[in-house]
Order: sequence, then structure tokens, then C-alpha cells
Amino acid sequence: MYRDGSGIWHLLDRRRTIVQPAADAFAWALALTLATLLRYDLHLPAGSWRGVATAVPLAMAVQVAVGSAAGLYTGRWRFGSFDEVFSLVRAIGITTCLVFVVNPLLGNQLIPRSVPLAGGVIALVLMAGTRYAWRLALEHRRRPDGEGRQRLLVFGAGDAAARVIPALLRDNTTEYVPVALLDDDPAKRKLSIMGVKVVGNRSALKEAAAAYDADTLLIAMPSASSALVTELTEVATEVGMKVKVLPSLRELFDDTVGVEEIRDVTAADLLGRHEIKTDVDVIAGYLTGRTVLVTGAGGSIGSELCRQIYGFAPKELIMVDRDESSLHGVQLSIEGRALLDSPDLVLVDLRDTPSVRRLLEERRPDVIFHAAALKHLPLLERHPAEALKSNVWATLDLLQAAVDTGVERFVNISTDKAADPCSVLGYTKRIAERLTAHFATEGDTNCLSVRFGNVIGSRGSVLTAFQSQIERGGPITVTDPDVTRYFMTVEEAVELVIQAGAIGSPGEVLVLDMGDPVKIADVANLLAARSERHITIDYTGLRAGEKLHEVLLGAGEVDCRPVHPLISHVAAPPLDPGAARDIDASAPADRMVPWMRALCRQASRPAVDSRRRGL
Repeated sequence: MYRDGSGIWHLLDRRRTIVQPAADAFAWALALTLATLLRYDLHLPAGSWRGVATAVPLAMAVQVAVGSAAGLYTGRWRFGSFDEVFSLVRAIGITTCLVFVVNPLLGNQLIPRSVPLAGGVIALVLMAGTRYAWRLALEHRRRPDGEGRQRLLVFGAGDAAARVIPALLRDNTTEYVPVALLDDDPAKRKLSIMGVKVVGNRSALKEAAAAYDADTLLIAMPSASSALVTELTEVATEVGMKVKVLPSLRELFDDTVGVEEIRDVTAADLLGRHEIKTDVDVIAGYLTGRTVLVTGAGGSIGSELCRQIYGFAPKELIMVDRDESSLHGVQLSIEGRALLDSPDLVLVDLRDTPSVRRLLEERRPDVIFHAAALKHLPLLERHPAEALKSNVWATLDLLQAAVDTGVERFVNISTDKAADPCSVLGYTKRIAERLTAHFATEGDTNCLSVRFGNVIGSRGSVLTAFQSQIERGGPITVTDPDVTRYFMTVEEAVELVIQAGAIGSPGEVLVLDMGDPVKIADVANLLAARSERHITIDYTGLRAGEKLHEVLLGAGEVDCRPVHPLISHVAAPPLDPGAARDIDASAPADRMVPWMRALCRQASRPAVDSRRRGL
């Protein structure tokens, strides 16, 4: 653990409970002696030493007693920490006051009245200085020497770096040794953290890596955007450096940033770091103490919805899915157990309309998040009838049951494919948005939709496919070299979904701002470059129904953000449920798909009471 020659320091550290009180007692002896000498300009009158000789043991005994009572000698604090210094000041203050009060009471005054006060100041300097020197010596001997370790160039000289660099330099077992800092803030150009200096900004990355022989870049900014992480990763990869990051703020459960938090860059770091501010009070107002139902609870979006909603302490969280394994997984992630014996887990297919209606009538949810859907675009192009049954008719029946049973708020989870749709998935989700807008006019249920793009790490996402292809040795398949997509982590997307549910008005489609679209080929190239194996990229061409560039807002939709800076409010034209029911699911695809397309574009009609249609 320690370098050669550090045995004495190791011994002192182990004997701290004995050495420290002895050192503090000696400091008082020296302090009172010096204070007395200074009081008499270094010329003590005859007999003064007897008073000093009596006062010194008194001060030493009081210091040890008070220090022990205050916990100074139990190893409770690190040397030189603010907590220890505060306790030290308090102990010395009490000792000084006691010596000052007792001094004139012991027969003839032992020492001049000013000596205890001056001695207290000198004792504080001596004790604090001793602790600081002790701490520096121990840290120096624990400091990694750099041999066989990764030489770390750290980007970001903020609070995170101020925590992680000392942690690295105080741990002789770590595999990293920081050698230099980079930061874009001009005010930090002369900053140094335990001897590790800021040597430039991001533009100096290549030069700093060469000058300090750094082989690893640590992005020590939990709040770093995905754009910054991507930019730094590209430059570091170009010069052959490994890249490490600290987790984003939402991944850190507290303010602790240490060595164990250092990890490899993930796809979420490259694409999905967004700074999201949530109005917790507004969210808690419609979730806390309420009965909340989530459909598709076992899916990527649904399971994260359940986890975040659970944190707002609902009265009851009803998790609905037709996949028993998915329900098992979400219960395990929330409760730490998965016995599948909770009434909160409901195994039902949303196409089973009588069962769904019976569920709502029995459990009477206040809020419904509808995340269940078929979503794989190429598969739905081949099976449009299945998309119709799940994404349109099941949604329609659930909306009708929600209105009939008095649900207060219904949040339909949509997709960017619904904006100017050109695929079966897009058509069915756009129809669902319009049906949701229609039912906002029925009863008192606040029905609204939330639309967003690709979610990193969700089942079947492009990045999950890329990682799998890399693990198999490639190639990575990309449809087109110019194709772009929007990305957001599932945690960020769901946080905004819940926020949108709090601020949305009946019939609206709330569109989440997902940052700038990302060029998929660039992501593939970056992931391939970071692989230890040579990975090729194959371009396969766009598939039926795929767009070259996705959009979040359709033609004629205006970007208006009256409440939250990352949520746009768009009006959706209502669609008569009867029109959706009239589609023939047994018709061939070449007839069914144009029918869906026409419904997406159909002008709004006066609202029809769907109850009279027997829906």
C-alpha cells in the first residue's frame, strides 16, 4: 500500500489514538512557553518558570480531556478535514477559556493573563499545522507512482474532478494516475488540483496527450452533453486514447463521485445525455396517492414508467402486460423480488376488450399511461392487420373504457413515426393520436398523447443491434450513409413523458425535444473505431416505410412551448372512432394501408357519441 521508507508513517497512523493527544499536549506546552517568552520580550523575570511549569500540565490535561470528549483522538475524521479542524478549534477554545479562568485562582497568578489567549492561538497553529503535514506525508506515500498504470488526461476541472482526482491520488491500488487537466473555462486556466494542472481547453487535447504521454481521457463532467462526449471521444480515438466517463447526474444517486464511478463510454453517453429539469411538485400532484395503471408495463418504456412512477408513491400501481416474463422482470426491478403474487401485476391482452373493461371497472384507475404497442416497422409493413388490431383498435377500446369508468387522465405514448407518417407503424400511431384527441371531447377524462423518437437501449433499437453485431465481429449494417434519427435515453424520455402528463391539455399531442438528429453512419463508425477488432460497415438501403430523416413535428404543426422548454404542445384533429372501426382487417395489405393513410389525412368531423355506436 505504501512506498518504501513509509514504515514510520504507517506506524504513526496505526498509533493515532496515542500519538495525536501526545502531540497536542506537547503543542500546548510549546505554545504557553512561547507566549510567555513573547510577553516578556524573551527576558523572563526570576521565578516565572515556576508558573509556566504549573500552567503547562494544566493546559495539557484539559486539552486531552476536552479533545477526547470531542472525538478528536478516536480516528473519527481524516487529517486536516473541515470537520476535524472545527472540532479542534472548539477544543482549543474550551481549553484556552478554562486556563484563562483558573490561572488567577491558583494562589498567585501563574502566568500573565494575556499568555493563555496568545498560547491558544499558537497552539491552534501548531496543532493544525501538524495535522496538515501529517496528512500530506501520508497522501504522498499513498500516491500512485504511475508505473504500469493508465496515464489519465482529465477533461473538466469542476466539482467532479475535485473529488475524483484526490481519490485517485490517494489510492496506490488504482489503475489510473491523473497527469493533466483540460477545461474550456478561461477562469480555470491556472487551476491546479493536488498538483494536477489545467494545461488548456478541448482544442489542446491532442497536444496535451502527447506532452504528458496520456493514454486515457476521462470526461469528468456528469452534466456533459452527448454532443460534447461525442466530440471528445472522436478526437481521443483519433490519437489512440481510451475514453472513460463519469456517469451522468441522473445515474448518480448522491453527490459522491469516486474512482468506482469511472466507466467506459456507452451509446447513451454518445447520444442521450440531455439536461432535463422536472417540476416534481406538479408531477406529485397527479400521481402521489393515486391509482395509476400502465399498459405494456414489461416493455422498455413501460417498465421505466413503472419505476419512476413508483418513486412518486402512488396509492396503487397497476402493471399490465400480456408477457409474463416481462412482468416478472419489472417487479424484480422495482421491489427486489419477483414472486408474481401481487395484485399489482395483471396479465391480460389489450385486444381482449371485455377483460380490459372489467379490469378498469374493478380497479378504477385515476391515471392511465398507455405504452403497449407493436412497434417494429419492417414487421408491421408485412403484417398491417396486426398493427391495426393492437395500435388502433386496442387503443380505441381502452380509451372508451377509460372514459366510461371515469379515468381522470389518459396519456397515450406515441412516436415520431406519427409525424407525417409513411409507414404502417406511423399510420397506426397517428390514428391513435387522433382517436385520443376525439375522446378528450367525451366525458371528463383528460386524454392526450406524448410523441418522441428513438429510445436508447430499448428492445430492437438500432444501437442494441450495433452492439450485438460488434460482439459477433461485424459487420455493422446501416440502411443509408445519410440516414439520421433522434435519440434519448429511456430514463430521460420517461421523465418528460410523466412531466407532459402533468401539463398537457385535453386532445393535445405533446412532443418531446430530443436535441439534434444524429447521423447513424457516424455512430456506427465511432462504435467500430472503439472496438478492439476490425469492424466493417455495410449499407443495405432504406426499407419499405423508412424515412431518410425523421421529424418530430408534422406539416402544419407549430412548435409552441408554453410550459416546459423541452415539450411542444400541438393540437391533434379528432377522428371519429367509427371511421377506424370501418377498416377491414381481413383485406389485403394493398387495400388496408391506403385506407390507414387516408384516415391520417381525413379532415375532422363533428364529434360523435361513440357509446351510441356500441363501441
